Amino acid sequence: MSSERVLSGMRPTGLLHLGHYHGVLKNWVKLQHESPCFFFVADWHALTTHYETPEVIENNVWDMVIDWLAAGVDPDKATLFIQSRVPEHAELHLLLSMNTPLGWLERVPTYKDQQDKLADRDLATYGFLGYPLLQSADILIYRATQVPVGEDQVPHIELTREVARRFNHMYGRERDFEAKALEAAKKMGNKVMKQLLALRTQFQEKGDRAALDEALALVASAQSLGKADRERLSGYVDGGGKTILVEPQAKLTEASKMPGLDGQKMSKSYQNTLSLRETPDNIALKVRKMPTDPQRVRRNDPGDPDKCPVWQLHEVYSDDSTKQWVQQGCRSAGIGCLECKEPVIQSITRELEPMRERAQAYAADPELVRKVMAQGCERARAVAQETMTDVRQAMGLNYR
Repeated sequence: MSSERVLSGMRPTGLLHLGHYHGVLKNWVKLQHESPCFFFVADWHALTTHYETPEVIENNVWDMVIDWLAAGVDPDKATLFIQSRVPEHAELHLLLSMNTPLGWLERVPTYKDQQDKLADRDLATYGFLGYPLLQSADILIYRATQVPVGEDQVPHIELTREVARRFNHMYGRERDFEAKALEAAKKMGNKVMKQLLALRTQFQEKGDRAALDEALALVASAQSLGKADRERLSGYVDGGGKTILVEPQAKLTEASKMPGLDGQKMSKSYQNTLSLRETPDNIALKVRKMPTDPQRVRRNDPGDPDKCPVWQLHEVYSDDSTKQWVQQGCRSAGIGCLECKEPVIQSITRELEPMRERAQAYAADPELVRKVMAQGCERARAVAQETMTDVRQAMGLNYR
């Protein structure tokens, strides 16, 4: 199993569409077979922009979770959970807010961008300003090493790295850190301990990176050490402190290339979507109504696929021979627009059929869906509580 840990979340927006599947869920299904994955419903984040209409959130949560399961996200391979069911997210967000400079939040590019896009809503709230820090808490509380994001979200991961770095710098050195590190080294046996300390000296006095790598490898392979002792020794060797919060890396994902029914990006706001539960009749009806090359008024007028939204769907769904058939037939008026749309209808119907059937089964058994999420929330909370134990101890809040 990979030593990486992946975290990703989605705001609850209700029924998902093909844009969500091709942009996010297909990647989640792939990642769950490669690394431990935590996928969460970001319901608190939904309140940052929809705090006046909380009544829509509950139904949106369950509709979205059903679509995750229908798309192949497997609760036996990934931990699925709901953000608000793990209150430690809020505690870490609060504690991080105590030492995160205000300017770090104000410079996040999406802060101004979202204010402009959502000008019809009052977003002059602390929650909206602080939502990037809540995102950081979501990531850091699971010590995630990889966060799948598009390029526009990279600044959020950079903020998270800065927050973790600042926290570790301020709180990473425990009281009696060196004494505890040396006690941990003794658990490795005298011979290995002497080798480790010699490598530490070689790195810290001569800057020998190979010595550091060898020392860290010794620590990582020591069966006699628990997680806390490994972290102490690693920090002792490299001259830092105990790494309490892990700095994540952005795992860049390709932007969704799923076009909508009008040629724009598929989005509910454009009303150009095909949902993951769309029936065959609806798929056929919606695709057949799609606009085509505006210059192709009559059946015998030649067309240009590059000016036709249907061609964009062929680029997603059709093989090379079908694409060649479309190019030749459209430009020569050898095929009509309805003929051109049929292979797309068939491909989308084939793709959605198993998802629709799984979604129907889950929708018919809401208790099963709630049980799946309850188990995921329990697993997620156990991990979050481990992190918060270390955070409270580092900040001097573990007294009773």
